[in-house]
Amino acid sequence: MKDLGDLKYFLGIEIMRSKAGILLNQRKYVFELISDTGLSGAKPVTTHLEANTKLTTMQYDKLIGLNDDPLFKDITGYQRLVGRLIYLTITRPDISFVVQVLSQFMQQPKMSHWETS
Repeated sequence: MKDLGDLKYFLGIEIMRSKAGILLNQRKYVFELISDTGLSGAKPVTTHLEANTKLTTMQYDKLIGLNDDPLFKDITGYQRLVGRLIYLTITRPDISFVVQVLSQFMQQPKMSHWETS
């Protein structure tokens, strides 16, 4: 066994120590996520999910006769993004609710789900 010194970076989480305590952040991870999804030109928002946003499943849409919200073509891309967002909730608990809502549609994501993420 070898002592490598104080831990600074582990599994995408940066660890910073001070007299006040330990701070965890995923800044580099977030920049990679933004770059990979092509959202580097997007504007930041303060609310993560707009009030009264109703996201529905394809089965519900068929039941009530709606067909204006097509399935998202890249299902694995949606699943990968939501999975990465779930990992990001380690240091960003403020996004937990919206990520949990989006994770409910992993099997058949629609365009509205992708646009919300």
